[in-house]
Amino acid sequence: MKIVLIVLGALVLGFIVLIIMAKRRMKNIPTVKNHDAIVTLNDKNFNQQLKGRVMLVDFWADWCAPCKMMAPILNDVAEELKDTSTRVGKIDVERYQSIAQRYKIRGIPTLIIFKDGKEMNRIVGVKQKNAILNELKKY
Repeated sequence: MKIVLIVLGALVLGFIVLIIMAKRRMKNIPTVKNHDAIVTLNDKNFNQQLKGRVMLVDFWADWCAPCKMMAPILNDVAEELKDTSTRVGKIDVERYQSIAQRYKIRGIPTLIIFKDGKEMNRIVGVKQKNAILNELKKY
C-alpha cells in the first residue's frame, strides 16, 4: 500500500510541476505587432468601423496566451484581405468591457464576423488562417 501511495504522490507532483511549467511558458509568449491593415477598435470608433462592410473583430486581452497565439494568424488574414473591402479589427476586452458585455464575450479569443454592423458568425478559440478565411467568404 505504501508503494502505491508513493507512486501516486510522485505522479501528482509531476503533474503539478508540468502545469506550472506550462503556465510560465504561456505567460512568456511574446506580443506580436499588429499588421498595418488591422484596425484598433475602441468605444469611440467601434460602431463607425462596422458600418457598410464585412469586418472580423478579434476580442482579446494582453494577458491571454491563446490571444497572443492568434496574433500572427490574424496578421496573415489581414494581409490576405488588404485589397478587399473586408477588414480585420481588434478590441481589448479589458479596456472596453462594455463592448465585450454587449456581445456577451465569455471566453477569449473570440472572433465575430460583422456585416453592416450586425453579428453574422462567431468563432471562439484559436483557429487557423484558412478556417477564418473560409468563414469570411460566406459574407
